[in-house]
Amino acid sequence: MIYTDQINHQFELVSTPKRIISLVPSQTELLYDLGLEQEVVGITKFCIHPNNWFKSKNRVGGTKTVDFEKIAALQPDLIIANKEENTQLEIEELQKRYPVYVSDISNLEESLQMIQQIGEITAKENESKKIVNKIQTEFELLSNIKFKKRTALYFIWKSPYMSINQNTFINDMMQRCGFQNLIDGDTEYPIVTEEQILELNPDFIFLSSEPYPFKEKHLKDLQNICSDTEIILVDGEYFSWYGSRLQNAPNYFKGLINKIS
Repeated sequence: MIYTDQINHQFELVSTPKRIISLVPSQTELLYDLGLEQEVVGITKFCIHPNNWFKSKNRVGGTKTVDFEKIAALQPDLIIANKEENTQLEIEELQKRYPVYVSDISNLEESLQMIQQIGEITAKENESKKIVNKIQTEFELLSNIKFKKRTALYFIWKSPYMSINQNTFINDMMQRCGFQNLIDGDTEYPIVTEEQILELNPDFIFLSSEPYPFKEKHLKDLQNICSDTEIILVDGEYFSWYGSRLQNAPNYFKGLINKIS
């Protein structure tokens, strides 16, 4: 069977995969929720969910520093990667040796397509349909909430401050819970200076729990820059993980909206 992934790369599978390696944390969690306990033989050191897999599964390096020897030893018949989270050179090298599915996701619709495709490839169509239906239902309920549109900045890194532009998956999640991202431009993860923060003067600044682990102690620095802006620590997994975690994201967003209302 010939499959086409989200970067239009074609790969062939002669049978349903029995030895899967995931190089993407949010998609590792999806594989778990699809019931692929026996099939998944390798994950990255950043695949922290589910916890029992993080403790027990073979680790094949990081998302941008895969260990090719470890991968070869596991003899995978499918590798699951992502255009942004993994490096192009490593993906291309893996494509020469193994069937590789690469996702490319910047909005909810593309995440749902990925979940359906992974379900089809792994013979878990019914399970993937249930997950997709749950996500769609929860986001429809979220869209029915009437909330005031407010401006925001979302930071993923400190020293320097790094944000996200309007072409990212995080931006799509922000919009769905009523926040207008003030960062525009072609750079997906731009550096933002203190002067720019002051000039933009957002209603809210969100400090993500990942990849930089923002804590309470970091709020004061930004509050000194924008005294009238409300600064909030947010769970980055609900804004940036595009797998089965999306089933619970709308409830998290509702809680966030209620908190600031």
